[in-house]
Amino acid sequence: MSERTILRISGSDARKFLQNLVSNDVKKLDHGMVYTALLTPQGKYLVDFFLVPDGNDILVDVATQQAGDLTKRLTMYKLRADVAIAATDITVSCGLGPVQAGAFVDPRHADMGWRYYGAPIETTQQIDWDAQRVALGIPEFGAELTSESYILEMGFARLNGVDFRKGCYVGQEVTARMKHKTELRKGLARVTFQGPVTCGQTLLSQGKAVGTVHTVSGQQALCYVRFDRIEGLGTETAQAQQIDPLI
Repeated sequence: MSERTILRISGSDARKFLQNLVSNDVKKLDHGMVYTALLTPQGKYLVDFFLVPDGNDILVDVATQQAGDLTKRLTMYKLRADVAIAATDITVSCGLGPVQAGAFVDPRHADMGWRYYGAPIETTQQIDWDAQRVALGIPEFGAELTSESYILEMGFARLNGVDFRKGCYVGQEVTARMKHKTELRKGLARVTFQGPVTCGQTLLSQGKAVGTVHTVSGQQALCYVRFDRIEGLGTETAQAQQIDPLI
């Protein structure tokens, strides 16, 4: 699990402010935690994060590497809105199995367990989170999610990270067009290989590059693939036995 930073969004305009920016419907906070993303105006991925209800405030659970950039971008959009954005010393604890009191079930997939915000919860669990992500088809910043990613190609609809009925937000027009007018020919897939495979390898089909291997767990990996060119898919060292699109 990557290091996380928890930001606090407060002020009377907090929900309206985020609703106009992010890919998911902020009103869902009435029912629990929300997974969402901030996009460029061209619809490409900038940062993904969890929104967590905390009284009248909203906590933002984001990868520590992205926290500074997210804070700058939110501040840029704030203008005259009654919104304050501040870092906190709140920690997040994660685990599998029975949900801890006061914790939230991961909205991407229940089998990704729970997330608790507050004093650290000690657990004896030894969890291979990368293996969990590969099994469930969940992309992560620094691996599958890059500045060139489109969230629909990365499975955000499947992972409850985008709402197509909420109205406008940054990058909404491109995302909606990809949903309703475009057949996705590229995207995330879980590939089972016969033979050794490593992160960063180029995927080949009939001798041509058609994708990249990202997170690897055993003989399976999350890969970015050209779906229209997967016949004979493999690497220089391993052939694909099974390809499961995850869009």
